[in-house]
Amino acid sequence: MNKKVNWGIIGLGKIAHNFASDLQRSETSQLYGVASRDLNKAKEFGKKYKAKKHFGSYETLAEDPEIDIIYVATPHVFHFENTIMCLKKSKAVLCEKPMGMNAEEVKRMIEEAKSRNLFLMEGLWTRFIPATEKVIELLEKNVFGELISMQADFGFKGDSDPESRVYNKKLGGGSLLDVGIYPIYLSLLTLGIPSDIKAMARLTKTGVDSFCALSFSYENGAKANLESTIDADTPTEAHIHGTSGSIKLHRRFHHTEKLTCLHNGVETLLDIKYKGNGYIHEIEEVNTCLLNHATESSKLPLKTTLDLSILIDRVKEKIGLDYDT
Repeated sequence: MNKKVNWGIIGLGKIAHNFASDLQRSETSQLYGVASRDLNKAKEFGKKYKAKKHFGSYETLAEDPEIDIIYVATPHVFHFENTIMCLKKSKAVLCEKPMGMNAEEVKRMIEEAKSRNLFLMEGLWTRFIPATEKVIELLEKNVFGELISMQADFGFKGDSDPESRVYNKKLGGGSLLDVGIYPIYLSLLTLGIPSDIKAMARLTKTGVDSFCALSFSYENGAKANLESTIDADTPTEAHIHGTSGSIKLHRRFHHTEKLTCLHNGVETLLDIKYKGNGYIHEIEEVNTCLLNHATESSKLPLKTTLDLSILIDRVKEKIGLDYDT
């Protein structure tokens, strides 16, 4: 592999634009190729972000021998087939969250990557945001004592059109997979796997959840209360409480730049900026892994992705949400 990692991108929607913009900031990255089913869209995207090549099909991009890794940024329901295709063509993959529609898909993706000794990671940028790194550092130092509870919410007002992506069941719509994954991931990161789950949801006429409320219980007595919605703008904050203090992740907590720590009665505001659109930190982690011939990230290992998918499956079962994949 060259000193620079050659990236390919498939699926050229909004998130791919933000990602490609941050690729320009990386000294170890080069946007080599972009692909869309619409060739003109690929041409325009490629020109905007200085890609060396553009393709009218995902398969032809994956077959280019110069590409080291492919960022899969297609709608949720296509992540499995797109990722498997890339892996079978011997390409490393960064797949946008959720990596699969269910744990079975995630298991098969991991098995495929491991059988070919290829790098695979879920695109959960939250883990690599500098403020998240700071939270992890403080928790590892036991600054707040034993964790006893956490709360997190994520809500935005979605397009009211029932045919829009967020309400479209065929595209994996609904609050749980779109934004609920962030509160759930934060609970997994801080408290681990719950021993008991309670869940309730409001389902739309299109069959997806527009609101989901979760209560997780843990063996040590800790609790997590989580919410997601595509019906309304909510604070989108997170609060983690321990026996010796607490920490607040300000809006929007999944890529926050502000933390408020309460310790020994003293409140401290930390201002921790991220670079660019925030994806650069995820990109650099992937590049480091590839340049060191690692097949997974130690910060976001495949076991965590599988645990997260199993947890989401448990929630889906509780609220009666089935995507029939």
